[in-house]
Amino acid sequence: MIEETIISKAIIESYLGELLDSVESDVIIGGGGPSGLCASYYLSKSGYKTTLFERALKLGGGMPGGGVMFNRIVVQNEARELLDEFGIRYKEYKPGYYVANSLEATAALTDKAIKAGAKIFNLMTIEDVMVRDRFVAGVVINWSSVEMANLHIDPISFKSKVVIDATGHPCEITRIVENKSGGPLLTPSGKIEGEKSMWAEVAERFTIDNTKEAYPNLYVCGMAANAVFGGPRMGPIFGGMLLSGKRVAEIVMKKP
Repeated sequence: MIEETIISKAIIESYLGELLDSVESDVIIGGGGPSGLCASYYLSKSGYKTTLFERALKLGGGMPGGGVMFNRIVVQNEARELLDEFGIRYKEYKPGYYVANSLEATAALTDKAIKAGAKIFNLMTIEDVMVRDRFVAGVVINWSSVEMANLHIDPISFKSKVVIDATGHPCEITRIVENKSGGPLLTPSGKIEGEKSMWAEVAERFTIDNTKEAYPNLYVCGMAANAVFGGPRMGPIFGGMLLSGKRVAEIVMKKP
């Protein structure tokens, strides 16, 4: 016999237990696209208590859509070892260019991150940031449905030593900090530089170069890094996104 209330209790108790345990973390990541998932995997694998919030129902950011809704992505030679790391199958298209199924890639990244210990909460939006004495100390979250319905519902706060903005093109977390911190960002102008038009070759390099601290205790990766520091977009080649996620994890792990 199946009892519906037991099912309800199992879901509520399991979920709330994990949510309560995540109120204080070593690292909070905003955005469950390829760079955010990749960062959460490497950080969790290295023993960092890592929490990731994704506003959408499903993870992956722009990766599942591939290019123009053809669910394929391209990864260049420099990032091929990451495909192997995550168990993502691929085929060589031409020397230095590898094609993978974007849905498999999304599933593999998610699977590896969760099994490494990352706590991932979908349908949650980071609507504000905790700034203390000019450094980021955590985030303020609410249900995405609350935002979508334009309801006036107060949010709750989650504390962390580091916050990573992996929100993609809008660089939403950094934008909040820029608007509310009262201090300059660590960019040449002290403000968000803005994303430039598509140039895949340059963008792939810039995505990694721009993966760094944007404000004390706030780091950017993936397309958020290019938007904040003024690099171009790259389209459906994802090697730089994966390498950026790994790079930001390495930077955070070197932080004193």
